[in-house]
Amino acid sequence: MPKERLVTLREYVQEALKNAVYEKGEVLDVIIAEVPDLPGCFAQGRNFEEAREDLIDAIELWVMSALMDGDEIPVINGCRLALSP
Repeated sequence: MPKERLVTLREYVQEALKNAVYEKGEVLDVIIAEVPDLPGCFAQGRNFEEAREDLIDAIELWVMSALMDGDEIPVINGCRLALSP
């Protein structure tokens, strides 16, 4: 089993972005961005760049919300968010 690597929030966000899925909206002329590793974490924008920027904010909010609720933060690409006790 590969060893997990502890990473900063910035590094964790970058790992999450590597797995992001981008799709053109079916009804509206938007790009929808989603991180399958983080259930319910998605954003949209008028173009890819805007969707990606909004997704970065969504990932950070997802993580902060999970931490506040005491939920476990998933390991992404072998990276675990480093948390101080």
